[in-house]
Amino acid sequence: MKYRSAPAPALAVLAAALAFALPPGARAASAAPGTVADAALRHANALLDKVPLVDGHNDLPWTIREDAAHPMDLEHYDLRQRTPHETDLARLKQGKLSAQFWSVYVPGELKGGWAVAQLEQIDLARRMIAKYPERLVLATRSSDIAQAKRQGKIASFLGMEGGHVIENSLGALRAYYELGARYMTLTHNSTLDWVDAAMGERRHGGLTPFGKEVVREMNRLGMLVDLSHVSPEVMHQALDTSAAPVIFSHSSARALNDHPRNVPDDVLKRMQANGGVVMVTFVPAFISPQVAAWRKGLMAALQGAEPGTPEFKEREAAYIAKAGAAPKATLAQVADHIEHVARTAGYDHVGIAGDYYGAVNPEGLEDVSTYPALFAELVRRGWSDKDLAKLAGGNLVRAFARAEQVAARLQKERKPSLARVGSPAPQSP
Repeated sequence: MKYRSAPAPALAVLAAALAFALPPGARAASAAPGTVADAALRHANALLDKVPLVDGHNDLPWTIREDAAHPMDLEHYDLRQRTPHETDLARLKQGKLSAQFWSVYVPGELKGGWAVAQLEQIDLARRMIAKYPERLVLATRSSDIAQAKRQGKIASFLGMEGGHVIENSLGALRAYYELGARYMTLTHNSTLDWVDAAMGERRHGGLTPFGKEVVREMNRLGMLVDLSHVSPEVMHQALDTSAAPVIFSHSSARALNDHPRNVPDDVLKRMQANGGVVMVTFVPAFISPQVAAWRKGLMAALQGAEPGTPEFKEREAAYIAKAGAAPKATLAQVADHIEHVARTAGYDHVGIAGDYYGAVNPEGLEDVSTYPALFAELVRRGWSDKDLAKLAGGNLVRAFARAEQVAARLQKERKPSLARVGSPAPQSP
């Protein structure tokens, strides 16, 4: 984001002083450009030094697994050095991160072996966390975030991305929880036997009876129900079913970009009653209508072509020659989505999720070092420190803690579910 020339020195000093003197809960008027921009960034950095910053989704474990030269090799993908992608220890420190949900993603498109691949990803992520004890610490409770912040470390949670990995088994779900998984996205891009995907076929009209039992069992365990990637019908039915706050671990606002992966306003308006959190993602196609339209055209042009083949490359080149280079999303557009979620769902129900996965990112949010720049943009837009602290991590910590409280109650009331797909949901007394 560009700024005009700096204001007079006296005005700059006054603006900087006002930026730091705001009382909690006060809203500042939009600042003038120039030197004040630096004051906003200093303000953002100072705030993030004090409050926990939580990111809902980072695909680094999958990036390491798919590394072309050394797949799955943690020794060669060294986070103490600058990595070829968006995430390493130095940039995490610069970005002021206090807690990260590391996605232990497994593609739903695999024809089999989901459970084995999931175990491999959990193993890889846990070994990655253990390899860097000076900066990362395995976390399983909401209270671990504050403790890690005090220690100058990053509370590292595991998030499963896609319910296909439980292979229709609630026993497998419980086993994954014991291994450290603290949220599960109900599906990825593929519709399952019990849940419709946002990007998949609508076969069930939402959740089946077994799908609702998955939500209830996640509540009983204390595993956060993640509604990113699911259809709007599933969103509503999960909200009807869940006794605990739900999350969207990496989604944005559909009102600003009509993408199936984003959250409609009627769902956002239900978040207050549920107590959940929508963690706004940075993925350009979810943020920018222009990027989404360009990518939709590209996918149509490439349909039926095998990636990496001469035909694929020729079609891609022809599309770019006709449509032009891909447009770019911006940090300001991400801030627009955050503000829309905050206004529609409430400032108590918004968070952030970079979803960094080794791809092109919005201008200004190229890697994990850039979170303060996003908060500086919101400072310039007049956000109070109180609301910025909620966005940074306060909302997620509250929702997570509430899910733990619900689990403690439910574990006293009922035993592990014995439900199976296609059968009534038997419940141990």
